[in-house]
Amino acid sequence: MTRFTIALAATLFAAAPAFAADNDARSFTRDGVTYTYTSTVKGDVKILEGVAKPGNQNFRLVVRNGWVDGNAAGTRVSFRVPKTTKVQVASR
Repeated sequence: MTRFTIALAATLFAAAPAFAADNDARSFTRDGVTYTYTSTVKGDVKILEGVAKPGNQNFRLVVRNGWVDGNAAGTRVSFRVPKTTKVQVASR
């Protein structure tokens, strides 16, 4: 269960640009687990809700003021939103 929580958090926030669209169903696969989720914005709060398969493990994460709080696979999680780094592309 802890492995699921860590993998979910790392994967969702490593792909932060994927949260750009609101109320848009998204899906990705990592380490053989497929995560399907929706993103909803309510004021300054972003809510990510979904399920991880196989196992049908639900998660709900609330992103607010630089923090993520919620439940993943029945485990309470709370962590700071990871800082994003800019990708520099070489050009000639």
